[in-house]
Amino acid sequence: MGKIYKTFALTLSLMIGLSFTSCVQDDDFTIPKSLGNEENEALTSILENILAGTLSEVSISELKGMYQDNMPEFIDTDIVVKGYVSSSDQTGNFFKEIYLQDAPENPTAGIKIALNQVETYNQFNKGREVYIKLKGLYVGEERVGSEVIVIGGGTETDQFGTTVLRLTLNQIKANMFRSENTLELVPLTASFSDITKDHIGLFVKFEDVEFANDLEGLRYFDPIQDFDTQRTLQSCDGFDYSSFILETSSFASFKNELLPSDNGSISGVITKDFTGSVLLLALNTTDDVAFTNSRCTLLDINDFSPIFEEDFESMTANANVSGNGWTNYTEVGRFSWRVLTTTDSGNSGSKIASMGAFNSGNPSNIAWLISPGIDLDAQDLEFINFKSSNSFSDGSELELLISTDWDGNTATITTSTWTALPGIIVSDSEFFQNWVDSGAISLSSYSGTAYIAFKYIGGDNAANTIDGNFEIDNFKVLVSN
Repeated sequence: MGKIYKTFALTLSLMIGLSFTSCVQDDDFTIPKSLGNEENEALTSILENILAGTLSEVSISELKGMYQDNMPEFIDTDIVVKGYVSSSDQTGNFFKEIYLQDAPENPTAGIKIALNQVETYNQFNKGREVYIKLKGLYVGEERVGSEVIVIGGGTETDQFGTTVLRLTLNQIKANMFRSENTLELVPLTASFSDITKDHIGLFVKFEDVEFANDLEGLRYFDPIQDFDTQRTLQSCDGFDYSSFILETSSFASFKNELLPSDNGSISGVITKDFTGSVLLLALNTTDDVAFTNSRCTLLDINDFSPIFEEDFESMTANANVSGNGWTNYTEVGRFSWRVLTTTDSGNSGSKIASMGAFNSGNPSNIAWLISPGIDLDAQDLEFINFKSSNSFSDGSELELLISTDWDGNTATITTSTWTALPGIIVSDSEFFQNWVDSGAISLSSYSGTAYIAFKYIGGDNAANTIDGNFEIDNFKVLVSN
């Protein structure tokens, strides 16, 4: 009996040991090379089928484009998408989600995968090349209108619309395959004003930034919050700060670290908040925060003087903008920029430059208002500043552009090189009587003679959806004394 008991105990001990071993997360970041490995065989089959033409590879941009009209797209064709993992849940700042971008360097598109799995970094580590077989899956949003495009495993519908659900563990195993390639991701360097919904999912870097002045001595997470804490990053932008939001989860392992007080670079993944209304930066790790420089200093407006100012007061009201070196050019349609006297409470009685396509009778109306030339070689620092407002805001657009190769001839406006400037232009949501300051827009990266253009893009369509008005006033070119 003693020998039987000992044999049973030894067998039980081995079984328990094996069961514990099977519960340990796989930390091996390479695909095993053995021919019998299921994952290796599946990936090999995918690559062979792509070469044979029986399986088509689509880009992340193409995949995102399949989601239309707020209705998730069920994928019933044999297609696959490849990407590189840009996020990591190793520190707990991401939960049941992975972001992929389309290239390890200079990425152009990212996408989110919602999945019912935690500690994904053990399998889908940052920089890992991943292939996803898309047949039987969905592309859509987890929150309608959030603009965060997601690969999911199913859908559900409520009073707000139809959204995608997380991939199940079985779907992850059947559809997601890592290659043996883990590449170093080079963060995409950007400024705060560069970031749009197109950057969601990308690993980006902000340089020469710092936490807001009133955050000194605070930590990444505010203990009075339940889920996430938002902290403001700022960058000196001429005479004022530009800003962006960093969000940290209550589950992040670094949540109690003090915010660094210096200035430097920070890298993370562009996401959105829970409501889908605010673009955010989310850290993979605080190792990606390198604040080792002195804090930045704003410029003093008293150190600058205007070399050109335009308030439109010398021009004739209810007539086309003319004189003082301005070029008023209509590219398409018949309406052009006009001088009006505003009754807005925020600028009452002032003459302004105004452009709108309402009642033009033209389905497309594109009109340019171009400043006189600015000699950027005559001084070291130049900034422009103006105020803007709108009326009947809709799908019409106003672009702020600069050119250093336009020759001043209207015939060459559309063939010259025009680059977007990062100034603040009034948003559609702004109250129509308010006037919005553009901020100080630096021209220091340009040389030669520069022209600043306000380009209106709209039209008088049947639905009246692109015929809104934009208004400009108090345009200034400031240079250092």
